[in-house]
Amino acid sequence: MPTQPDFVGAIDQGTTSTRFMVFDQDGNEVARHQLEHQQVLPRAGWVEHNPVEIWERTSAVVQTALGKARLTADDLAAIGITNQRETTLVWDRRTGRPLHNAIVWQDTRTDGIAAALDRDGRGDVIRQRAGLPPATYFSGGKLQWLLENVDGLRAAAESGDALFGTADTWLVWHLTGGPDGGVHVTDVTNASRTMLMDLETLDWDDELLGFFDVPRAMLPDIRESSAGSNGPYGVTRSSGPLGGEVPITGILGDQQAATVGQVCFEPGEAKNTYGTGNFLLLNTGTELVRSRSGLLTTPAYQLGDDPCVYALEGSIAVTGSAVQWLRDQLGVISGAAQSEALARQVDDNGGVYFVPAFSGLFAPYWRSDARGVIVGLSRFNTNAHLARATLEAICYQSRDVVEAMCQDSGVTLEVLKVDGGVTANELCMQIQADVLGVPVSRPVVPETTALGAAYAAGLSVGYWADTDELRRNWAEDRRWEPAWDEGRREDGYRRWKRAVERTLDWVEVESL
Repeated sequence: MPTQPDFVGAIDQGTTSTRFMVFDQDGNEVARHQLEHQQVLPRAGWVEHNPVEIWERTSAVVQTALGKARLTADDLAAIGITNQRETTLVWDRRTGRPLHNAIVWQDTRTDGIAAALDRDGRGDVIRQRAGLPPATYFSGGKLQWLLENVDGLRAAAESGDALFGTADTWLVWHLTGGPDGGVHVTDVTNASRTMLMDLETLDWDDELLGFFDVPRAMLPDIRESSAGSNGPYGVTRSSGPLGGEVPITGILGDQQAATVGQVCFEPGEAKNTYGTGNFLLLNTGTELVRSRSGLLTTPAYQLGDDPCVYALEGSIAVTGSAVQWLRDQLGVISGAAQSEALARQVDDNGGVYFVPAFSGLFAPYWRSDARGVIVGLSRFNTNAHLARATLEAICYQSRDVVEAMCQDSGVTLEVLKVDGGVTANELCMQIQADVLGVPVSRPVVPETTALGAAYAAGLSVGYWADTDELRRNWAEDRRWEPAWDEGRREDGYRRWKRAVERTLDWVEVESL
């Protein structure tokens, strides 16, 4: 009699890298491999990825992680996928060939499209029906741009020969056979980031499709985040990177995956993920809470046949990537870890504030006309002050979102659960506690995005019995208590708000 599989795998396809992780019953990491991919920057404000490179990196990390741990497909009960969300891909159904580079969520080329939506009133319909403001961030405008600018794409889309998807859709399609019967599917969390899905029906909306002139034939089927009674989304092919047949039963956008990984299953529970950007989600239960303060209303997850659970989200475009900017563009540091050591050389920011609005400002401002500024410089300042200001920018942007979330929900934050790569920077986490005035808690498994995808997949096949079992897996690794007094906290935040004002009205959106 064959033995039951011991583990669950998760593909985490992010903005700067792709990793594959394997977890055991207790939520502990068993194996991992990760590879970065190229950031393609054709012109100012444009950010692209090569879809073929992403698929190749995915194949490589799966094979390497399994090889290092001496595991095979037979050892996996299921796999889940989590991904950078709004990044937009189009490809040929018959060949699998990308019809353009992926347009990344940070890309601002659709400024004019977003502005036009607000000018003629369509923006209000999008806000009400999709829970999103018209913005360059989301997939719908990117897809419209591709349909208008890629030769032959519209005709291919209308005939069903051109497919659209976010990164999860692209990977599932390839894992399940690609041109040879690949499954074209996404989940509610990713579909909700397009401006094309109705939050209440959880289906593509014909009026919203009309706003962007998107043919329904090119869109994936929308499924739950953890496969329910209809069974897996698909099964991996033996010829693929897993080398065997494994059911794919979990799909979650990266921030919703982190919400599941942080076991935020009750209304009022919140988490903040520190990655390329920052994303703070507050569980609001099965109730749709409409934001009045610049937040997004979004599905948090849908587990099996249960009703969809919603969240308020505050999305911040540039946080961890600001540290990368110090490394790659300025050469101030040689590696991300060095930002902490450099910032520790000074006791404060020396009056310097850095607002990294490289792609405009996301929540709660939603100002695509904003661009990055460094203010307060004097001859006294050093690269250490700039490094400290960069870490503080991560934390002040998070406070902006927390303030908005408290206004919308009436919930007073008592502790902030944090995860993601930047949480390894202990100075940054201490500054976050200081800026917010509440404790900051990091779990034992800080990479909760992959863990959440694994949880969604494992729940579907009975590897984990229920969310109570997942909650028992969660454990705190480190807690930071606020050290600043109230005067310093409020003075710093007041100066931050003044710095934000300096970023506005820099780009003339109307002319783009």
